[in-house]
Amino acid sequence: MTQLDWYIRNELRPRHLRLLVALDELRHIGKVAAHINVTQPAVSKMLGEMEKGLDLKLFERTPKGVTPTLYGECLIRHARRLLNDFSQARDELKGLLDGDTGRIRVGVLSNVVPALLPRSVALLKQRAPRTNVLLREGTMERLLPQLLQGELDLIVGRLAEKHALPELGGKVLSQEPVVLIARPGHPLARRKRLEWADIMHCPWVLPSSEGLLHEPLERTFEQHGFPMPADFVEALSVQFVLAYLQETDAIATMTRDIAHHYRRQGLVSVLPFNFPKLMRPLGITWNLNRTMSPSTTLLIECLEEAAASGAPA
Repeated sequence: MTQLDWYIRNELRPRHLRLLVALDELRHIGKVAAHINVTQPAVSKMLGEMEKGLDLKLFERTPKGVTPTLYGECLIRHARRLLNDFSQARDELKGLLDGDTGRIRVGVLSNVVPALLPRSVALLKQRAPRTNVLLREGTMERLLPQLLQGELDLIVGRLAEKHALPELGGKVLSQEPVVLIARPGHPLARRKRLEWADIMHCPWVLPSSEGLLHEPLERTFEQHGFPMPADFVEALSVQFVLAYLQETDAIATMTRDIAHHYRRQGLVSVLPFNFPKLMRPLGITWNLNRTMSPSTTLLIECLEEAAASGAPA
């Protein structure tokens, strides 16, 4: 057994992991000492003991603070994951003591919040009332690191090939076409059929470049010989899109399931225009390196059932 093996198996403790994360976040020994309520020499001593035990330099010291080395970055990444595992174990144990059956942390893209997710969580609550669900809304770029670090159990949203990684598992729930929407009473809503020329003169709300629909939409315009609209606003927030449409004659893209959800509420009109082959898969993404809890498995079943049943009338 090497010194590295021995130290990690026998000497590395949660306090070391917390110190590594704190040093990475604050990048200054004095700030870390104040943060964890110990002296600066104590922080320096603990870090020195770790580096000696591992026989690796974890941080570069400078007059302005500390910066993790390549070895430090590696250990910090695993420290975050292990500390998160400890926190999850604590939460599950507390839940068992309190009579709860689980806690699921779900990252969601805004385009699944209005329709699929409420139906799925309602099904989950019917079958496991004491299972708690924590939702974190964001873009895939922001949620994926949290999934890889173990801070999320699942991501639910539109899938894209650019986010395919070996450590990620995934499942497609449905394929939804993209439609055009506008405010109720919009002049184009009274037409029986729209052509490309009819929609090019309107102001638009385009999907944000951070979203998954922007690039496919841009390619679709190019394939039909049209530039992207010149009069536009880019937005990721569904709430902003809905509010902006009410104030203007702008039009916007939205997947069909979400569009019909808001149409039933009287908030939008679905325009008589079809984007050929512009469809976005809705699915689930999870971390293959983490064991899936029974509660998470149950939520996936509920998501599949809600997606198969389609939107309520």
